[in-house]
Amino acid sequence: MATKRPKALNALHLMFPAVHLVIALLFAVCGIALTVFAGIKLWSGIVPGDLQMGARLDTVLESLAVMTVALAALELGQTILEEEVQREMHMSAPTRVRRFLSRFMVVLVVALTIEALVLVFRYSNETPENITYAVMVAFAAASLMIAWGVFVRLNTSAEELEPEAMREAKEEDRKVR
Repeated sequence: MATKRPKALNALHLMFPAVHLVIALLFAVCGIALTVFAGIKLWSGIVPGDLQMGARLDTVLESLAVMTVALAALELGQTILEEEVQREMHMSAPTRVRRFLSRFMVVLVVALTIEALVLVFRYSNETPENITYAVMVAFAAASLMIAWGVFVRLNTSAEELEPEAMREAKEEDRKVR
């Protein structure tokens, strides 16, 4: 026989989507602000003026790096909004956890890869002795991608155990989009 939850617990449970909504909105605001800052930085690098070509290149690369972080912030905000606020199912289902983690890992790996490319380009032109740092960022991105692949591979058996959860998740995807 199922027990009833106390009203205070129900109220607390209802508060979590509201908090997730605030977090998602803050991620979006941060992403938009970073996009504006990156645009201003980019403009200062391409507008005619007294900057040397190397300084212009650095400015454009810095703008690209800031845009990468802005993209990550916007994607994380969207993921939190879709997974924690809009969906009826909660994170208790292993399928939902894997999907949420996969979306997060895509954002993280792409952002780190772009950052590694920016660093390689910057260091190869300015300070080649610092290229090791860029290689470490690229190695971190590759390691995360490999670990994510292993995680997904090892968890395919869980999807076979809960095909109805996967069907429900796909049906919810159609509703959310």
